[in-house]
Amino acid sequence: MTAAVTRRVRVLSALALAAFLTAAGIGAGQAQAAGYRYWSFWDRDGGNWAYATEGPSTARPSDGDVQGFRFSVSEDSQDASKPRGTADFGAVCGKTPAREGDKRVALVLDFGTRADAPAGETPPAPRTACARVPADATTAEALASVAGPLRYDTNALLCAISGYPQKGCGEQVATGKSPAGEDEEGKSPAEGKSESGTGPSVGLLAGGAAVLVLGAAAVWQARRRRDA
Repeated sequence: MTAAVTRRVRVLSALALAAFLTAAGIGAGQAQAAGYRYWSFWDRDGGNWAYATEGPSTARPSDGDVQGFRFSVSEDSQDASKPRGTADFGAVCGKTPAREGDKRVALVLDFGTRADAPAGETPPAPRTACARVPADATTAEALASVAGPLRYDTNALLCAISGYPQKGCGEQVATGKSPAGEDEEGKSPAEGKSESGTGPSVGLLAGGAAVLVLGAAAVWQARRRRDA
């Protein structure tokens, strides 16, 4: 095998190995998403939830509106978990009669999953409440009337609803969970793992096989050129 061919074999093998290591995440720290544990605020728009464009202390809902709160860990508003459960005004406020000078606001309160709960705390079950408040009341005032005590930080960030959680407020946490893929219990699909939950994934093994194939092909090509 000539020196030029030998160099070619080494280059091809190195490139294949580099691709394998990159795909496997070997040689580099496994990235872990940084999220924030907080109460997100939502408006019901038709049959869908929309992330609120202003905070509950300034939002002024109208009679018949449905609003929701969800406690979870998320990186930003794009991947925030939506409130679960009943979100129909009639189902929530149907037994609360209208009253002149007041308005009724249906609130969906989702305290999140065990995966999102701070250490040592258990989230209460999700629930709904119909707040009947003065016509000019804010969402925060409606919430306080049916789900106190509320807790805020010095920047007016909503930290707790009905006393949950007892501590913390918008703290940053490391998480490998993808809120968009969680189920009702907050569990993420276990993909890329063996049946025991450990060991290499199918993709990792396939990558290793690809390295061997590429390496063998490079050697075969070099020998063919040498014998030609």
